[in-house]
Amino acid sequence: MDNTETVKVWDPLIRHSHWLLAVCFIIAYISEDDFMTIHVWAGYIILTLLVVRIIWGIIGTKHARFNDFVTSPSIAFQYACDSLKLRTKRYLGHNPAGGLMIIAMLITLLMLSFSGLVIYGIEEQAGPLANWLAGSGEWLEDLSEEVHEFFANLMLVLIFIHLIGVLAESLIHRENLVRSMINGYKQR
Repeated sequence: MDNTETVKVWDPLIRHSHWLLAVCFIIAYISEDDFMTIHVWAGYIILTLLVVRIIWGIIGTKHARFNDFVTSPSIAFQYACDSLKLRTKRYLGHNPAGGLMIIAMLITLLMLSFSGLVIYGIEEQAGPLANWLAGSGEWLEDLSEEVHEFFANLMLVLIFIHLIGVLAESLIHRENLVRSMINGYKQR
């Protein structure tokens, strides 16, 4: 088999939602309290993308499905240790550490989105949770704001680790993972 042969790995839904999610997170993070309408719309788009990604993780293309890349944390940890030694197995789709990162990011973004909806419902009496949160105490608002801020900052840490992992894997396996997330192709 020729190593220069390319194969389609990432479908358009995965690629476009990946980049749109990144842009929306940046917009939401930067806009925070100053531009609430933009912040809220970025959050709604993020939540929509999360729902679509979870559904696509069940019914989507081969490398988009969770069962293609979700492994145990111990396998992901071993893979990360092997990466530090520069001797990892190459995966056509996500590697075990990348799979664990996807799950961590999905959970973090879900918690971020839910806490944002709670804050929006309490402070602005708007959004899908507004009726359920009418008359909530200030303690719930304060708690939700702390949770929201925690998960926003955790997401920044995860993004940083993700970027380091992409760079490391690109160097170890001599492939441009950013380009493959743009065009969908990787070397076989």
